[in-house]
Amino acid sequence: MKNKKLWACLLVLVLLMGAMSALWLGSRETAKEGSKHITVTVVHKDMTQKKFEFVTDAEYLGQVLLKEGIIQGEEGAYGLMISAVDGETADWNTDRSYWALYIGTEYATTGADGVVLTDGGEYLLEYTIG
Repeated sequence: MKNKKLWACLLVLVLLMGAMSALWLGSRETAKEGSKHITVTVVHKDMTQKKFEFVTDAEYLGQVLLKEGIIQGEEGAYGLMISAVDGETADWNTDRSYWALYIGTEYATTGADGVVLTDGGEYLLEYTIG
């Protein structure tokens, strides 16, 4: 008798977990066209700034910047390596320069193709000499 009650409780628990998972999956926000308003600020070598604003349904920052022609780069072992932003090239081999990427005020821990976009997100690409 004890085993039947235990199995019945486990079955109810599994059914509740399944129902809660289905509710959670059904209520998640999905990317919709125009659902994310983002701002990308570019700080050039001469410290001038240029601000770009986009409305997008893209999931990652790299997708938007490549599509809009803001960045150029090559795929590498660690993802997209940005070589040029807004027409200005940074070359590590020449003067140890690179494009630093920030999410808000925090230094990004991934490349642009790994930065998940959020509505109202602010991103910064800064010409930096290492």
